[in-house]
Amino acid sequence: MIFYSFFKTLVGKEVAVELKNDVVLTGTLHSVDQYLNVKLLNVKVVNPEQYPQLCSLQNTFVRGSVVRYIQIPSEHVDTELLQEACRKENANGAATKK
Repeated sequence: MIFYSFFKTLVGKEVAVELKNDVVLTGTLHSVDQYLNVKLLNVKVVNPEQYPQLCSLQNTFVRGSVVRYIQIPSEHVDTELLQEACRKENANGAATKK
């Protein structure tokens, strides 16, 4: 749930999504769900000469299971928020094991 909550804070930001088949798409993150499926707006292909069939994409839905990486600009990463969320999740996990 940490990643889902984190990605929800990035809605409206520009991200790059690398797929397992080596396609890299950039676009504005429109939505994300609990399976880490993402919807991108204003999509551009990083290597249009290699994937010309994808150049006409404007908006796309990407299934979470085909995503290798989601690259986020460093100015959009709140490390304190992530650290706090990890602490809370670890505390909740330790409490339920007792």
